[in-house]
Amino acid sequence: MIDGTGASRREVAAMLLSGAAMASAPAFAQSGPVEPTRLISAGETLRPEITGSFGIVAAGRHYACAAGIRMLMAGGNATDAGVAAVFAAAVTEISHFGFGGEAPAIIHDVTSGRSVVVNGQGTAPGLAKPEFFAAQGVIPGNGPNGGTIPAVVDAMALALQFNGTMSLAQVMQPAIELADGFVMYNFLAEVFVSQQKATSQWDWARRTYYPEGRPPETGQVFRQPNLARTLRIIAEADAAALARTRDRVKAIQAGRDAFYTGDIARRMATALEADGGLLRYADLAGYRGKIEAPASVDVFGYRVLKGGFWSQGPALLLALNIAEAAGIAQMAPGSEVYLHTLAEAIKLAFDDRNMFFGDPDFAQVPGKGLLSKAYAAERAKLIGPMASLQHRYGNPWAHEGRARPTPDFLPHMLKRPAGPSADTTAIEVVDAKGNLFSCTPSSGWLLGGAYVAGDTGVPMSNRLTIFDLDATSPNVLAPHKRPRTTLTPTLVLKDDKPFLAIGTPGGDNQDQQIMNVLLRLLIAGQPLQAAIEEPRINSNHFHNSFSVKKDEPGVLEIEDRVPKAVRDALAARGHKLDVLGPYGVSTGVVAAGVVPGKGTLRGGADVRRERYVFGW
Repeated sequence: MIDGTGASRREVAAMLLSGAAMASAPAFAQSGPVEPTRLISAGETLRPEITGSFGIVAAGRHYACAAGIRMLMAGGNATDAGVAAVFAAAVTEISHFGFGGEAPAIIHDVTSGRSVVVNGQGTAPGLAKPEFFAAQGVIPGNGPNGGTIPAVVDAMALALQFNGTMSLAQVMQPAIELADGFVMYNFLAEVFVSQQKATSQWDWARRTYYPEGRPPETGQVFRQPNLARTLRIIAEADAAALARTRDRVKAIQAGRDAFYTGDIARRMATALEADGGLLRYADLAGYRGKIEAPASVDVFGYRVLKGGFWSQGPALLLALNIAEAAGIAQMAPGSEVYLHTLAEAIKLAFDDRNMFFGDPDFAQVPGKGLLSKAYAAERAKLIGPMASLQHRYGNPWAHEGRARPTPDFLPHMLKRPAGPSADTTAIEVVDAKGNLFSCTPSSGWLLGGAYVAGDTGVPMSNRLTIFDLDATSPNVLAPHKRPRTTLTPTLVLKDDKPFLAIGTPGGDNQDQQIMNVLLRLLIAGQPLQAAIEEPRINSNHFHNSFSVKKDEPGVLEIEDRVPKAVRDALAARGHKLDVLGPYGVSTGVVAAGVVPGKGTLRGGADVRRERYVFGW
């Protein structure tokens, strides 16, 4: 078959495998010695915007990108490609994400016009209670008691069942091959070196990642035989059920259940209990993710879709509403007043995140009030000429038509040393029909010391650390509760039609960085890659989500490509500027979507990290 460029699929595959047609990060995105940053003129970008009509995959690494493209070339849709990319990333991006982590996703199905959220965030084990961690004062981010229930397999099974077309075995095949061995790349090799001591404290982690007693080297084939066996068990259960029932959905369920109710789950639970962990077989066997309606707001003529209040996603919606009410659409993008308004909107929204967000199955959340235009207008009035140095919490309950039914909760920083923080990845896909897939997988990473559950090869989640221990918090730890995750996939629709899937790693920074890009797209109508590369800001004002919940009131990270006159004016307004390098904000935005008015496809990938995008 010939695609729109005149190249056969075989030729496209050859280009993909050689890397010749894939946009990836320039030299300065690597750690270590870097080349001087090339100065560019207005309108230029360091990397090309990828365009096409067949399909586009944007991801953290080339391995994930290639897995997604492989599914599209085999006739799969955006969800098939996205799920394959997630599984591949779980094998090859273990600095950022592992198979025992979580994978919230948002999917838009063109045929039905329906958008759904796959919540993809594991719950706390049944034995996890605040009093267990009271003596420590914080919940550890690593080790046998750092994690929620692994959610990746369940979430990706739900996604495939919703609107995929392929079997679980098909979409797992690239990941299985990569677990059998992939060529180590420099960034991950450096992480292996830096984390050897922390990871080797756990016997099975040491055996899994340092089997020869030393870190793998760049260019070496790195193998994960135990993880490969686990992946094969899942895929074989799916294939056997499909042969028996001829029912794709039931077969996917059988593959999924092989992980949560079979021997894999028993071996995981046994290993965790032996190491003093709280997770038990019953937690795995009883876990069920959900497909939910997204939270959304209409802003600047578009509809933006996010996960529910168990995630920080609605904070982006609130911040966009506030910025719209404050008149940011009438401000020159990148100007002093524009960046001031953006920063202040973010502060207000994220203070409300910390005050009000929590798993709605356990907490009463004033979601209607928080996302109302009236509440946004009320909050926007607080944006004055000077930077706020205080935490300012709103009263969305007044916009629910009732008084607050829960005790007041004041977020605060814990007076203990901060633990290690780590990372995430993002996968965005659009196919020829315009189906969209956005996923933000995370946890199970090497940083701070990976914990691997016995001989399964599965690195466990680190997400329990996001819970609060304060009983008045809507995000207080409770058995079987979801932590208020920072993971935040995003979809954008225009006139109910697909427009964009966008995401990024970066913890608390994720929605801020997505907002930086979205405003350039939705207000200024910039090209996608140009919007991604524009200089950005990032607020550290509010209490963050991890470990000791650190806050830095008034501190605003800003890239030095923002003109000095603008930076000086922001400082005069009272912002405490932390001036970073030209692409210094810690993020890695990737996006894929539909070109408005044309129906063709486009994708972009950040220069700030090793991000990849491919399509045609």
